[in-house]
Amino acid sequence: MHKKPITNKLLWIFAVGQFGWSLLSGIVTNWMVYYYTGSPDAQNPNTGIFAAGITQHPILFKLTLFGLVMAVGRVFDAITDPLIAGWSDRANYKGGRRIPFMRTVAVPFALITIGLFTLPQTGNLIVNDVVLFVLLIVFYLFMTIFCTPYNALIAELGDTQEHRINVSTYISFTFIAGQSISFMLPNVAGALQGTFGQAGSVRMAVAVLATIACVAMLVPSLYIKEREYIDSKPSETPAFSSLLKTFKNGQFRRFVYSDVIYFFALTLFQTGLAFYETKLMGIEDTWTFVLTATMTFISVLLYPAVNKLAPKLGKKKLIITGFFGYAVVFLITFLCGQGLYWGFIVAVCAAVPMAILGILPQACVADVAELSRLETGEDRSGMFFAARTFAFKMGQALAMVVFTSITVSGTAASYRATAAVAFVTCVIGACLFFLYNEKMILAKIESIKAEQNK
Repeated sequence: MHKKPITNKLLWIFAVGQFGWSLLSGIVTNWMVYYYTGSPDAQNPNTGIFAAGITQHPILFKLTLFGLVMAVGRVFDAITDPLIAGWSDRANYKGGRRIPFMRTVAVPFALITIGLFTLPQTGNLIVNDVVLFVLLIVFYLFMTIFCTPYNALIAELGDTQEHRINVSTYISFTFIAGQSISFMLPNVAGALQGTFGQAGSVRMAVAVLATIACVAMLVPSLYIKEREYIDSKPSETPAFSSLLKTFKNGQFRRFVYSDVIYFFALTLFQTGLAFYETKLMGIEDTWTFVLTATMTFISVLLYPAVNKLAPKLGKKKLIITGFFGYAVVFLITFLCGQGLYWGFIVAVCAAVPMAILGILPQACVADVAELSRLETGEDRSGMFFAARTFAFKMGQALAMVVFTSITVSGTAASYRATAAVAFVTCVIGACLFFLYNEKMILAKIESIKAEQNK
């Protein structure tokens, strides 16, 4: 059957789903540590507003319960990635291999996000600890069920080099838009505080943002008829055999080495961002959205340049530039003083690497997955993206443990230390990415396609 042509309009509709899941992810990544740990002060009275409900003191060496819970959640998330990817790659549902997963889990994914800020609030500390742990595990499971099939569609809808770069650009835009809106949580809560009270306003703000995210995730799930655009042939390789095949790909491994380190550094920075601004720079938490919006706006302005430069200069050179750019941002954060202008310096400097690293790594994975499909005749796109997320989520899990352990004292010096660690690891990631051979991958793709078209 002749498939419908893939258009940029379709790719934009697909990208709306990224806005939804990144908004939910941003709520948890950017604000759970802020609201569940730390202590309030006159300038930021909502810091640690739910902290009394769970265990705060270190329970293993310097590891806090919250840090362990977050880390275990990310490890669980990473382990389930290849399982869901294998399931999706082998699926043969009427609606396709990917869309049915996304459509089924969108609503539960949003509801569990609301539950994370609502349910662990009983009068029993142990019960709260257990509830928080279980809810976070389920949250990451639902995120995997949505995101793993979604990410596989990046390669499958990216049927040409142009489409792969375009879809990576569009989802980067919607990703940082979702992350940016998540930073509005204190602003929305502040607007609702008169009606719902201090704690209630935070929960209601989460509910409002989660509802918006749910609608966004349903847009591609309901609009895109997968079978009409993609020739979905189920893979026959079992999940972990497929995962091992994926990691045997030398170029994919070289990409992943630096990707893991990058996400370790970035997670340290993202988790600490609200603390850097409030504790180091002396900025009220309501400014977080303004600063993030500034960073996002400048980054988006750079998207066309990244989109045009990638085919000319190569994704590899730009990604290495992005690594070093983020390293500079982390160094500035380590050295920063008090004042709102420091926040704007960080926002402006972070916009460049954010534009580069928000777009191009996904395109690299899509390139490797496309070459593998052409060489083997088996489409395991889901597993390539799952293997990438499996690896970088392990880096994220380690980052959560490191961050909560380093900052257990809550001092300004402890937060500066996390920025210093992020700087060093990001430089290492940049150096490792020199091992990736983009030219060889693209040359092989063109060569095989040319042979097939003869």
